[in-house]
Amino acid sequence: MVLSAVAGYVVVQYDTGGARGPGCKVVSGRGDGATYEFTPEQAVNAATITAVGTARDLPERAVTIALATALQESALRNIDYGDRDSLGLFQQRPSQGWGTPREIMDPSYSADKFYEHLEEVPGYTRLPLTVAAQRVQRSGFPQAYAKHEPDAALLAAALTGRSAATLTCEGRPSATRASGADGVRQALARDFGRDVLEPAGAQVGGSATAPPSADASGGSDGRTVTLPVTGDAGAGAGRSAGARGWQLAHWAVANASELRIERVSYAGREWVAGTTDGQWRQDDGKAPAEGGDGGAGTVRITTVQ
Repeated sequence: MVLSAVAGYVVVQYDTGGARGPGCKVVSGRGDGATYEFTPEQAVNAATITAVGTARDLPERAVTIALATALQESALRNIDYGDRDSLGLFQQRPSQGWGTPREIMDPSYSADKFYEHLEEVPGYTRLPLTVAAQRVQRSGFPQAYAKHEPDAALLAAALTGRSAATLTCEGRPSATRASGADGVRQALARDFGRDVLEPAGAQVGGSATAPPSADASGGSDGRTVTLPVTGDAGAGAGRSAGARGWQLAHWAVANASELRIERVSYAGREWVAGTTDGQWRQDDGKAPAEGGDGGAGTVRITTVQ
């Protein structure tokens, strides 16, 4: 019985990160040595918050404010408890008109509602982060948001795609979850909206057919989702196509454990789950210039099954 209990504990620890550490890391693209380590659960939620913000064509500053707020309110965890009737990533209260409990527990919905209220704050991009966040949250501890600004800024730079190849995760697949390419497409549509799939000819919940311009080996094997990134399509908020590509690539890495993603490639770089250092490496099959700020590229997301 003791051995069974220990074995069960080990399985849980492996599946959730446990004592092995956070599992994900973002580094500064400015070479100043700044880093932030976080868990796969936090990575999924941070990627969703960012995707919802850019889908609204909001600037990176809005994303930074949202991420710092969620770090303070819930530590980027979608919790079903809080002060009085507070719930979710932003600890929004059904009794205060934020939505039903079920709605608030949907990370995409709660992020969208936060941004909706943030946009109503005049000049929020020019305000100190604590002031902007407080005008949305009405917290009893308004200065608490400030301590999360450096970490939120690192996350925002990576997850909006402005900072390339700066977010990595171990990508240990959950033993209790299954996904495949269909699950990736559903999650992309949930976070970014269905338009993100149209350039690749993908269908949510169905099989994907890769267009002639996409990777010939992807889409038809049931494991790979190909997302061509061309021009300024879908870039939003004045961002380049290269930033859009890196946003999608980083989103995939952040969701690697949840969606059982084993490989992501973009702009001549490749991330592979389970590597010892989790770094982005040169992809021998692609030219380094692919997906650069001035050109087209393809994000390829390959799942375990």
